[in-house]
Amino acid sequence: MDEKHYKNTYKDINPQRCIFEKAINSRICNCNKSQRFNLADREGVACTSKTSLARCNQLFTHLHNNARFAMQRLDVNQLGHAQEIKIQNGGLLGLQSQLITEENIKVEDIDALIADAEKVFKDIEDFPYSIIMQVISAYRIRPKRIRAKKD
Repeated sequence: MDEKHYKNTYKDINPQRCIFEKAINSRICNCNKSQRFNLADREGVACTSKTSLARCNQLFTHLHNNARFAMQRLDVNQLGHAQEIKIQNGGLLGLQSQLITEENIKVEDIDALIADAEKVFKDIEDFPYSIIMQVISAYRIRPKRIRAKKD
């Protein structure tokens, strides 16, 4: 399947693509509003709630806008996979660190995390982005695995 055909088919079967799909597929984060599916040899994630998708989109936008300095880039709209993982995982873990005192290396439920953060900080715009950006800067993605060559 060529890439263009794959993307068109993906959009057809997944009209509500999860904003934090990369974080969920990295197995660092999960969400009770997500639904996994397979297309060809890839795994996709759909959102089952329009309301949650809109709220996640708002957080995603704020994370990207605030990450310009942390990522040392003027434009954070066209990021590579590794940098996107860093923003998504680091951002969600950073937000979680402001609500939970014990250190967690996973986010169990993105939707619940955002809802809890809204109760504490009142609005997504008021989340502690300066602290979250520190976590994004410090977040290290897992190194690429080198496959052993078969003889």
